[in-house]
Amino acid sequence: MVTFNSSSQANVSTFYCKFNENFKYILLPVSYSLVFVTGLALNAIALYVIVFRTKHWKPSTIYMFNLTMCDMLYIFTLPFLIYYYADENDWPFSEPFCKLIRFLFYANLYGSILFLCCISLHRFVGICHPVRSLYWVSARRARLVSVAVWACVLSCQAPVLYFARTRDEATERICYDTTSPELYDDFLVYSSVVSVFMFVLPFVVVMVCYGLMVRKLREPSWGSEGERGGLAAQRSKQKSVKMIIIVLAAFMLCFLPFHFTRTLYYSFRYLRQVNPAQVSCNFLEACSIAYKVTRPLASVNSCVDPILYFLAGQDVRTNLIKKNKSSSSKPTTVSQSMTTQL
Repeated sequence: MVTFNSSSQANVSTFYCKFNENFKYILLPVSYSLVFVTGLALNAIALYVIVFRTKHWKPSTIYMFNLTMCDMLYIFTLPFLIYYYADENDWPFSEPFCKLIRFLFYANLYGSILFLCCISLHRFVGICHPVRSLYWVSARRARLVSVAVWACVLSCQAPVLYFARTRDEATERICYDTTSPELYDDFLVYSSVVSVFMFVLPFVVVMVCYGLMVRKLREPSWGSEGERGGLAAQRSKQKSVKMIIIVLAAFMLCFLPFHFTRTLYYSFRYLRQVNPAQVSCNFLEACSIAYKVTRPLASVNSCVDPILYFLAGQDVRTNLIKKNKSSSSKPTTVSQSMTTQL
Protein backbone atom coordinates (compact mmCIF):
# COMPACT_ATOMS: atom_id res chain seq x y z
CA MET A 1 0.00 0.00 0.00
CA VAL A 2 1.39 3.42 -0.93
CA THR A 3 1.34 5.92 1.92
CA PHE A 4 2.63 9.44 2.49
CA ASN A 5 4.95 10.40 5.31
CA SER A 6 6.13 13.80 6.52
CA SER A 7 9.89 14.20 6.35
CA SER A 8 11.68 15.38 9.44
CA GLN A 9 14.49 17.02 7.46
CA ALA A 10 14.09 20.65 6.47
CA ASN A 11 15.95 20.25 3.19
CA VAL A 12 13.94 17.22 2.06
CA SER A 13 10.70 17.39 0.12
CA THR A 14 7.57 17.88 2.20
CA PHE A 15 6.16 14.51 1.22
CA TYR A 16 7.73 11.31 0.00
CA CYS A 17 6.37 7.91 -0.94
CA LYS A 18 6.70 4.68 0.94
CA PHE A 19 6.51 1.56 -1.21
CA ASN A 20 5.58 -2.03 -0.64
CA GLU A 21 8.89 -3.73 -1.47
CA ASN A 22 8.35 -7.17 0.00
CA PHE A 23 9.18 -8.73 -3.38
CA LYS A 24 12.83 -7.65 -3.12
CA TYR A 25 13.31 -9.65 0.08
CA ILE A 26 12.92 -12.76 -2.07
CA LEU A 27 14.18 -11.54 -5.46
CA LEU A 28 17.49 -10.05 -4.30
CA PRO A 29 18.65 -12.83 -1.91
CA VAL A 30 17.80 -15.54 -4.45
CA SER A 31 19.33 -13.76 -7.45
CA TYR A 32 22.44 -12.69 -5.52
CA SER A 33 22.89 -16.25 -4.24
CA LEU A 34 22.78 -17.61 -7.79
CA VAL A 35 25.24 -14.94 -8.96
CA PHE A 36 27.53 -15.69 -6.01
CA VAL A 37 27.70 -19.44 -6.66
CA THR A 38 27.93 -19.21 -10.45
CA GLY A 39 30.19 -16.16 -10.55
CA LEU A 40 32.57 -17.49 -7.93
CA ALA A 41 33.00 -20.80 -9.80
CA LEU A 42 33.45 -19.24 -13.24
CA ASN A 43 35.78 -16.45 -12.12
CA ALA A 44 37.85 -18.82 -9.97
CA ILE A 45 38.40 -21.08 -12.99
CA ALA A 46 39.24 -18.09 -15.21
CA LEU A 47 41.65 -16.73 -12.59
CA TYR A 48 43.30 -20.14 -12.22
CA VAL A 49 43.82 -20.49 -15.96
CA ILE A 50 45.14 -16.94 -16.33
CA VAL A 51 47.53 -17.04 -13.38
CA PHE A 52 48.75 -20.64 -13.37
CA ARG A 53 48.22 -21.94 -16.92
CA THR A 54 49.08 -18.96 -19.09
CA LYS A 55 52.78 -18.50 -19.75
CA HIS A 56 52.82 -15.45 -21.96
CA TRP A 57 50.34 -12.73 -21.08
CA LYS A 58 48.96 -11.00 -24.15
CA PRO A 59 47.34 -7.57 -23.82
CA SER A 60 43.94 -9.29 -23.89
CA THR A 61 45.07 -11.55 -21.02
CA ILE A 62 45.98 -8.51 -18.93
CA TYR A 63 42.58 -6.91 -19.50
CA MET A 64 40.79 -10.17 -18.71
CA PHE A 65 42.82 -10.60 -15.50
CA ASN A 66 41.80 -7.14 -14.32
CA LEU A 67 38.19 -7.78 -15.31
CA THR A 68 38.22 -11.03 -13.34
CA MET A 69 39.76 -9.38 -10.27
CA CYS A 70 37.11 -6.69 -10.48
CA ASP A 71 34.37 -9.34 -10.48
CA MET A 72 35.92 -11.33 -7.64
CA LEU A 73 36.05 -8.28 -5.36
CA TYR A 74 32.35 -7.76 -5.90
CA ILE A 75 31.38 -11.42 -5.56
CA PHE A 76 32.89 -11.57 -2.07
CA THR A 77 30.53 -8.79 -0.96
CA LEU A 78 27.39 -10.67 -2.03
CA PRO A 79 26.98 -12.82 1.13
CA PHE A 80 26.56 -9.62 3.17
CA LEU A 81 23.93 -8.25 0.77
CA ILE A 82 22.15 -11.62 0.73
CA TYR A 83 21.94 -11.55 4.53
CA TYR A 84 20.83 -7.89 4.55
CA TYR A 85 17.94 -8.33 2.12
CA ALA A 86 16.92 -11.72 3.52
CA ASP A 87 16.63 -9.99 6.89
CA GLU A 88 14.37 -7.37 5.27
CA ASN A 89 16.66 -4.35 5.19
CA ASP A 90 18.16 -4.75 8.64
CA TRP A 91 21.90 -4.01 8.37
CA PRO A 92 23.75 -5.76 11.25
CA PHE A 93 27.17 -4.31 10.44
CA SER A 94 28.79 -0.90 10.85
CA GLU A 95 28.29 2.15 8.63
CA PRO A 96 31.88 2.03 7.25
CA PHE A 97 31.22 -1.55 6.11
CA CYS A 98 27.99 -0.41 4.42
CA LYS A 99 30.01 2.24 2.59
CA LEU A 100 32.56 -0.37 1.49
CA ILE A 101 29.91 -2.75 0.15
CA ARG A 102 28.18 -0.03 -1.88
CA PHE A 103 31.55 1.24 -3.11
CA LEU A 104 32.60 -2.21 -4.33
CA PHE A 105 29.29 -2.67 -6.17
CA TYR A 106 29.77 0.49 -8.24
CA ALA A 107 33.52 -0.09 -8.63
CA ASN A 108 32.79 -3.52 -10.12
CA LEU A 109 30.01 -2.14 -12.31
CA TYR A 110 32.05 0.63 -13.90
CA GLY A 111 35.33 -1.27 -13.78
CA SER A 112 33.69 -4.03 -15.82
CA ILE A 113 32.32 -1.51 -18.31
CA LEU A 114 35.68 0.19 -18.80
CA PHE A 115 37.67 -3.05 -19.10
CA LEU A 116 35.13 -4.42 -21.60
CA CYS A 117 35.62 -1.18 -23.51
CA CYS A 118 39.42 -1.73 -23.43
CA ILE A 119 39.01 -5.30 -24.71
CA SER A 120 36.73 -4.06 -27.50
CA LEU A 121 39.17 -1.31 -28.52
CA HIS A 122 42.01 -3.81 -28.47
CA ARG A 123 40.16 -6.19 -30.80
CA PHE A 124 39.06 -3.29 -33.01
CA VAL A 125 42.66 -2.17 -33.55
CA GLY A 126 43.72 -5.74 -34.34
CA ILE A 127 40.95 -6.25 -36.89
CA CYS A 128 40.73 -2.85 -38.57
CA HIS A 129 44.40 -1.81 -38.28
CA PRO A 130 46.31 -5.13 -38.17
CA VAL A 131 49.71 -3.84 -39.23
CA ARG A 132 49.65 -0.81 -36.97
CA SER A 133 48.47 -2.96 -34.08
CA LEU A 134 51.89 -4.63 -34.05
CA TYR A 135 53.30 -1.29 -32.90
CA TRP A 136 50.35 0.18 -30.99
CA VAL A 137 49.43 -2.88 -28.92
CA SER A 138 51.79 -4.36 -26.34
CA ALA A 139 51.63 -5.95 -22.90
CA ARG A 140 53.36 -2.93 -21.39
CA ARG A 141 50.79 -0.52 -22.80
CA ALA A 142 47.99 -2.81 -21.62
CA ARG A 143 49.40 -2.68 -18.07
CA LEU A 144 49.55 1.12 -18.18
CA VAL A 145 46.00 1.32 -19.49
CA SER A 146 44.83 -1.06 -16.75
CA VAL A 147 46.44 1.09 -14.06
CA ALA A 148 44.77 4.16 -15.55
CA VAL A 149 41.38 2.39 -15.56
CA TRP A 150 41.71 1.39 -11.91
CA ALA A 151 42.77 4.94 -10.98
CA CYS A 152 39.77 6.34 -12.86
CA VAL A 153 37.31 3.89 -11.29
CA LEU A 154 38.57 4.32 -7.72
CA SER A 155 38.69 8.11 -7.92
CA CYS A 156 35.28 8.44 -9.60
CA GLN A 157 33.63 6.04 -7.14
CA ALA A 158 35.30 7.50 -4.05
CA PRO A 159 32.31 9.84 -3.42
CA VAL A 160 30.18 6.72 -2.82
CA LEU A 161 32.12 6.33 0.43
CA TYR A 162 30.66 9.70 1.43
CA PHE A 163 27.13 9.29 0.09
CA ALA A 164 26.49 5.74 1.38
CA ARG A 165 24.92 6.01 4.83
CA THR A 166 23.10 3.98 7.43
CA ARG A 167 20.07 5.12 9.40
CA ASP A 168 18.31 3.55 12.38
CA GLU A 169 14.55 3.33 11.94
CA ALA A 170 12.55 1.67 14.71
CA THR A 171 14.24 -1.69 15.23
CA GLU A 172 16.04 -1.73 11.87
CA ARG A 173 19.20 -0.19 10.48
CA ILE A 174 19.00 0.73 6.79
CA CYS A 175 22.07 0.68 4.53
CA TYR A 176 21.11 3.05 1.72
CA ASP A 177 21.97 1.86 -1.77
CA THR A 178 21.89 5.52 -2.89
CA THR A 179 22.23 7.99 -0.02
CA SER A 180 20.24 9.50 2.82
CA PRO A 181 17.29 11.74 1.77
CA GLU A 182 18.98 14.99 2.78
CA LEU A 183 21.93 14.31 0.43
CA TYR A 184 19.84 13.09 -2.50
CA ASP A 185 20.11 16.25 -4.62
CA ASP A 186 23.90 16.17 -4.53
CA PHE A 187 23.92 12.43 -5.15
CA LEU A 188 21.69 12.84 -8.21
CA VAL A 189 24.16 15.25 -9.81
CA TYR A 190 27.10 12.98 -9.02
CA SER A 191 25.32 9.85 -10.26
CA SER A 192 24.27 11.55 -13.52
CA VAL A 193 27.81 12.70 -14.31
CA VAL A 194 29.26 9.25 -13.55
CA SER A 195 26.62 7.53 -15.72
CA VAL A 196 27.44 9.75 -18.70
CA PHE A 197 31.22 9.42 -18.50
CA MET A 198 31.47 5.81 -17.32
CA PHE A 199 28.55 4.18 -19.11
CA VAL A 200 27.16 6.27 -21.98
CA LEU A 201 30.53 7.22 -23.51
CA PRO A 202 32.06 3.69 -23.24
CA PHE A 203 28.82 2.24 -24.65
CA VAL A 204 29.01 4.59 -27.65
CA VAL A 205 32.70 3.69 -28.16
CA VAL A 206 31.91 -0.04 -28.05
CA MET A 207 29.02 0.30 -30.51
CA VAL A 208 31.14 2.34 -32.96
CA CYS A 209 34.04 -0.14 -32.71
CA TYR A 210 31.78 -3.11 -33.32
CA GLY A 211 30.04 -1.42 -36.23
CA LEU A 212 33.40 -0.82 -37.91
CA MET A 213 34.58 -4.34 -37.05
CA VAL A 214 31.50 -5.96 -38.54
CA ARG A 215 31.91 -3.93 -41.72
CA LYS A 216 35.57 -4.97 -41.93
CA LEU A 217 34.85 -8.65 -41.27
CA ARG A 218 32.18 -8.69 -43.97
CA GLU A 219 34.66 -7.59 -46.63
CA PRO A 220 35.33 -10.49 -49.06
CA SER A 221 39.03 -9.69 -49.07
CA TRP A 222 39.39 -9.94 -45.26
CA GLY A 223 41.50 -12.95 -44.30
CA SER A 224 42.39 -13.86 -47.86
CA GLU A 225 45.52 -11.72 -48.08
CA GLY A 226 48.76 -13.61 -48.07
CA GLU A 227 50.26 -12.16 -44.93
CA ARG A 228 47.29 -12.97 -42.73
CA GLY A 229 45.32 -15.56 -44.57
CA GLY A 230 44.46 -19.13 -43.75
CA LEU A 231 43.47 -20.73 -40.49
CA ALA A 232 44.88 -17.98 -38.25
CA ALA A 233 42.63 -15.35 -39.86
CA GLN A 234 39.57 -17.58 -39.60
CA ARG A 235 40.28 -18.21 -35.93
CA SER A 236 40.67 -14.51 -35.32
CA LYS A 237 37.39 -13.84 -37.13
CA GLN A 238 35.54 -16.44 -35.05
CA LYS A 239 36.91 -14.99 -31.81
CA SER A 240 35.93 -11.50 -32.89
CA VAL A 241 32.37 -12.53 -33.71
CA LYS A 242 32.00 -14.33 -30.37
CA MET A 243 33.40 -11.35 -28.51
CA ILE A 244 31.01 -8.95 -30.26
CA ILE A 245 28.03 -11.13 -29.29
CA ILE A 246 29.10 -11.59 -25.65
CA VAL A 247 30.05 -7.96 -24.97
CA LEU A 248 26.89 -6.65 -26.61
CA ALA A 249 24.89 -9.15 -24.53
CA ALA A 250 26.60 -7.85 -21.37
CA PHE A 251 25.76 -4.25 -22.25
CA MET A 252 22.21 -4.92 -23.46
CA LEU A 253 21.17 -7.38 -20.73
CA CYS A 254 23.19 -6.21 -17.71
CA PHE A 255 24.22 -2.58 -18.01
CA LEU A 256 21.62 -0.88 -20.23
CA PRO A 257 18.44 -1.97 -18.35
CA PHE A 258 20.05 -1.08 -15.01
CA HIS A 259 21.11 2.41 -16.09
CA PHE A 260 17.87 3.09 -17.94
CA THR A 261 15.55 2.14 -15.05
CA ARG A 262 17.81 3.81 -12.50
CA THR A 263 17.80 7.06 -14.49
CA LEU A 264 14.00 6.96 -14.72
CA TYR A 265 13.62 6.30 -11.01
CA TYR A 266 16.13 8.94 -9.93
CA SER A 267 14.66 11.56 -12.28
CA PHE A 268 11.04 11.04 -11.27
CA ARG A 269 12.01 10.82 -7.63
CA TYR A 270 13.64 14.23 -7.96
CA LEU A 271 10.58 15.65 -9.74
CA ARG A 272 8.39 14.24 -7.00
CA GLN A 273 10.61 15.93 -4.43
CA VAL A 274 10.40 19.29 -6.22
CA ASN A 275 6.64 19.13 -6.77
CA PRO A 276 4.66 16.16 -5.42
CA ALA A 277 1.79 16.95 -7.79
CA GLN A 278 3.98 16.23 -10.87
CA VAL A 279 4.56 12.53 -10.16
CA SER A 280 2.14 10.19 -8.46
CA CYS A 281 3.34 7.69 -5.89
CA ASN A 282 1.93 4.82 -7.95
CA PHE A 283 4.03 5.81 -10.95
CA LEU A 284 7.14 6.34 -8.81
CA GLU A 285 6.58 2.95 -7.22
CA ALA A 286 6.45 1.33 -10.68
CA CYS A 287 9.79 3.00 -11.54
CA SER A 288 11.25 1.80 -8.25
CA ILE A 289 10.14 -1.78 -8.90
CA ALA A 290 11.66 -1.71 -12.41
CA TYR A 291 14.93 -0.38 -10.98
CA LYS A 292 15.13 -3.03 -8.28
CA VAL A 293 14.31 -5.81 -10.76
CA THR A 294 17.21 -4.76 -12.99
CA ARG A 295 19.72 -4.47 -10.13
CA PRO A 296 20.39 -8.24 -10.12
CA LEU A 297 20.94 -8.00 -13.89
CA ALA A 298 23.82 -5.61 -13.25
CA SER A 299 25.33 -8.26 -10.98
CA VAL A 300 24.98 -10.97 -13.64
CA ASN A 301 27.85 -9.34 -15.54
CA SER A 302 30.12 -11.07 -13.00
CA CYS A 303 28.99 -14.35 -14.57
CA VAL A 304 29.06 -13.11 -18.18
CA ASP A 305 32.62 -11.76 -18.04
CA PRO A 306 34.33 -15.18 -17.58
CA ILE A 307 32.30 -16.53 -20.50
CA LEU A 308 33.96 -13.84 -22.62
CA TYR A 309 37.34 -15.30 -21.65
CA PHE A 310 36.30 -18.93 -22.19
CA LEU A 311 34.68 -18.40 -25.61
CA ALA A 312 36.44 -15.44 -27.16
CA GLY A 313 39.70 -15.04 -25.29
CA GLN A 314 42.66 -17.31 -24.93
CA ASP A 315 42.64 -20.96 -25.97
CA VAL A 316 41.47 -22.11 -22.56
CA ARG A 317 41.35 -25.80 -23.34
CA THR A 318 44.93 -25.64 -24.54
CA ASN A 319 45.96 -23.88 -21.34
CA LEU A 320 44.07 -26.32 -19.13
CA ILE A 321 45.56 -29.40 -20.81
CA LYS A 322 49.12 -28.28 -21.27
CA LYS A 323 51.55 -30.67 -22.87
CA ASN A 324 55.16 -29.78 -23.09
CA LYS A 325 55.51 -30.02 -26.81
CA SER A 326 58.07 -27.69 -28.26
CA SER A 327 56.53 -26.48 -31.48
CA SER A 328 58.19 -23.09 -31.21
CA SER A 329 60.80 -24.01 -33.80
CA LYS A 330 58.48 -22.85 -36.61
CA PRO A 331 59.27 -19.39 -38.00
CA THR A 332 56.94 -16.63 -36.86
CA THR A 333 55.08 -15.01 -39.73
CA VAL A 334 53.32 -11.67 -39.82
CA SER A 335 49.91 -13.35 -39.62
CA GLN A 336 51.00 -15.33 -36.54
CA SER A 337 52.26 -12.15 -34.89
CA MET A 338 48.99 -10.34 -35.48
CA THR A 339 46.96 -13.29 -34.20
CA THR A 340 49.13 -13.42 -31.07
CA GLN A 341 48.47 -9.74 -30.43
CA LEU A 342 44.72 -10.39 -30.64
